[in-house]
Amino acid sequence: MDDEVLEQIVSVFNALVSWVAAGAMVFGGVVPYIPQYRDIRRTQNAEGFSTYVCLVLLVANILRILFRFGRYFETLLLWQSIIMIGTMLIMLNLCTNVRMATELTTKRRSFIDFDWSYFWSWSRFMDYVQCVLSFTLVAAYITYLLLDSALFVETLGFLAVFTEAMLGTPQLYCNFQNKSTEGMSPKTSIHPFYSAYLRLGHGSSGRSRSFQTSGPPSTALQLFLGDP
Repeated sequence: MDDEVLEQIVSVFNALVSWVAAGAMVFGGVVPYIPQYRDIRRTQNAEGFSTYVCLVLLVANILRILFRFGRYFETLLLWQSIIMIGTMLIMLNLCTNVRMATELTTKRRSFIDFDWSYFWSWSRFMDYVQCVLSFTLVAAYITYLLLDSALFVETLGFLAVFTEAMLGTPQLYCNFQNKSTEGMSPKTSIHPFYSAYLRLGHGSSGRSRSFQTSGPPSTALQLFLGDP
């Protein structure tokens, strides 16, 4: 009787640990951006945060979702990508509203102007949405045409993880331009380490080598960012 009770306790504990681990995998990448969101909203200043970080994560996660059509990976990672895309859109919406509220110029920049000098510096949040949807449609169509090519699928997976590995680059450049890390939440530095852990952990399952290649570069690059 005692053995049965003990087995039930162990079973419940294992299930609880599994649920906690799954939650950490899905939402862990989003958590570092919550303090950044709160800081920008409180100070009404988004200059210390590079919106190109959002671009990198949007591209990386869209490519990762498309990669799943050619090479299956865990559903938890799929949900992690979907939630990260939603989070980056929320961050973009906040940064755009804050920037336009403090910008003195009355000129409005739009995605459909196709002016590369203002790429990813548009005046409305809907312009970013249009850009993301355009990229998604084009990438999805190309993936549909070349889905039977193993080389293309593996290249797609590599581009997804390599793009995310470069996550620290836009913020590093932003810090260099500002000559300061003021306005950047130090907690956002956790995300590349977390992503590298996920890629190495997923790659060790043997399903795809594409997810193994960029963990160390991502971690090394993030060490240059520093804390405010």
